[in-house]
Amino acid sequence: MTTPWKRPVVSAAVAALTATALAAGAAACSSSPSESASSAASKAISAASSAVASVGSEATGAIASATASVQKKLDEIKGSVNAADDVALADQATKDGYATVKVTARNTADSTKSFAVQVNYRDASGNLLDAVVATVSDVPAGQSKDVTAQSNRKLSGEVKTEVGTAVRY
Repeated sequence: MTTPWKRPVVSAAVAALTATALAAGAAACSSSPSESASSAASKAISAASSAVASVGSEATGAIASATASVQKKLDEIKGSVNAADDVALADQATKDGYATVKVTARNTADSTKSFAVQVNYRDASGNLLDAVVATVSDVPAGQSKDVTAQSNRKLSGEVKTEVGTAVRY
């Protein structure tokens, strides 16, 4: 499974190794007796490791940002009730690289209600790749309504969807 952020990590790792090799070579050719080749290489490896860690933390940050955004949207809904049993997801599909899924909300209340559904996108290992909130507005009493949820970013490989939280209001 290749996630959108693994490509930059690989690129950063290749860049880090290249920087290490160049630094070691430059140090070996340097006329400066105060810095050995191993010292220069160590500095390059340290800098490259920081670059790789930065790219990895950006990916983690993107997921944290998506989940924080989802949680904020859900927290803004007042007077809601748990509706996980009234929500279903169809099979996940891909459109232009984005993972999509049909969300069906069934209104079991006696008046028109709306639903907010957190859809989680996970890889084959269960790692969270993305999360969105799908809003199903104005579902008449006793009826169902569908909307399509789409990931915020392009996802590749095997992607599984699940309902994280579903509320009716």
